[in-house]
Amino acid sequence: MSEIGDSEPNGNSAIGRRGFLAGAAAVAATAAAPVALQTAAAAPAAAAGAGRPNILLIVTDDQPKQTEWATPQTVDWIAGHGVRFTHGHVTTPLCAPSRSSVFSGRYAHNHGVRNNGASHSLDQHTTVQRYLREAGYRTGLFGKYLNSWTLADNPPHFEEWALLQPAYNDASWNVNGTVQTLPGYTTNIVKNRTLAFLDKAATDSRPWFAYVTPYASHAPNVPAPKYADTVVPPWNGRPSVPEADRSDKPGYIQNATSTLADGQAVRTKQLRTLLSVDDAVQAIHDKLVALGQLDNTLVIYLGDNGYTWADHGWLKKSVPYSPAHEVPFYLSWPAGGLGAGTSDHRIVANIDVAPTILDAAGITPDTPQDGHSLLTAYSRNHLLVEWWKQGTAAGGPPTWSSYVAADKQYTEYYALHTDANGTVSGTGEVKFREYYDLAADPYQLTNLLYQATPQQEQALGVPALAAQLATDRAA
Repeated sequence: MSEIGDSEPNGNSAIGRRGFLAGAAAVAATAAAPVALQTAAAAPAAAAGAGRPNILLIVTDDQPKQTEWATPQTVDWIAGHGVRFTHGHVTTPLCAPSRSSVFSGRYAHNHGVRNNGASHSLDQHTTVQRYLREAGYRTGLFGKYLNSWTLADNPPHFEEWALLQPAYNDASWNVNGTVQTLPGYTTNIVKNRTLAFLDKAATDSRPWFAYVTPYASHAPNVPAPKYADTVVPPWNGRPSVPEADRSDKPGYIQNATSTLADGQAVRTKQLRTLLSVDDAVQAIHDKLVALGQLDNTLVIYLGDNGYTWADHGWLKKSVPYSPAHEVPFYLSWPAGGLGAGTSDHRIVANIDVAPTILDAAGITPDTPQDGHSLLTAYSRNHLLVEWWKQGTAAGGPPTWSSYVAADKQYTEYYALHTDANGTVSGTGEVKFREYYDLAADPYQLTNLLYQATPQQEQALGVPALAAQLATDRAA
């Protein structure tokens, strides 16, 4: 994790929110400095005189990390005038579990939404929108909510919403309790509904929380007409795409058949859909400038999961390989001292979003959270990433969990599956294991546990990793 180091929190983790912000403001001109390491004594807290910040949370759908070509305005604003997290992850690379982790700050094994069919398992009392609404925030949702959520059911703890039944054109929506069809491209509708929500800040003095969540860049990746034929930069794959020998991989990867051409086609369509997201983000930026609310708005942008572009023959998400769980992850809050364009090399994740928002708003949660505020000096040395197979049909990845560090990754596959409600069944037997030296093998080509001897496993530290993974899964 570069300058941040990879130790668990020590005495530095006790730095308070305003103390941390003071140090962050003091180094605002140092673009390469990781903000989390600054001390509290350097300067007055930038946010000390500001009211509670507005909160803008933008979550895209299936957006891999390597897509910044399509979002230059977004990157310029939120990363270029904020913080770029270079090790951004999701803890479950699947839409509904990941979004539930964003809302609750909890791992999927704790919030219970283990698959896309189990959205109603989320305890809405644990969500960031509940805390903000009860604290006096005006709350709005614009776009996709949770997979399998019944469209006619109003999303809890939102004062205003335009909830999308996922589609790109002429889609069905629940608009403030009325199910209706809205003509047009849905990313543009998300943009316009968000802008109308923000406009009310001119006459409503309450701080606001806007959850903005376009369907892009999810399949079928339909671009807006203006971008339908946009030429995207060429991409000739990466070493994990043409991997010829996958005998050291689990069976579902050995049987995967996607090609470079398949990956290129999906990448092109994803980039074209993201161009409209970038336009929407820029329009929101301009609206905040016009309202005079840009500086004291905390903005967080991330994808709900990544996506493989035929890496190891796989053209989806749901796998423990880096492109599926690494995501773009940016934060900006100029009034909080986070507006200078810094890079933060800590391992961060979607479970950190809710704790960060509540920390900024001065709210102490009364329900447990697994994540940590990014406004503190907390630094983890690894992350649990987990996924469950739904049903017992053949094919696809089995249930797995993974210990992910900056320099290594250890994965176990289990004889476990869930039903549609997320209830887990099975023996739990470990069926397959993988270990990758990410420093030497960032594309995860060589599984060092394939045909490894017990002595080799010991040398790699696998027994300790397996023990830690078991602890993480039970926590």
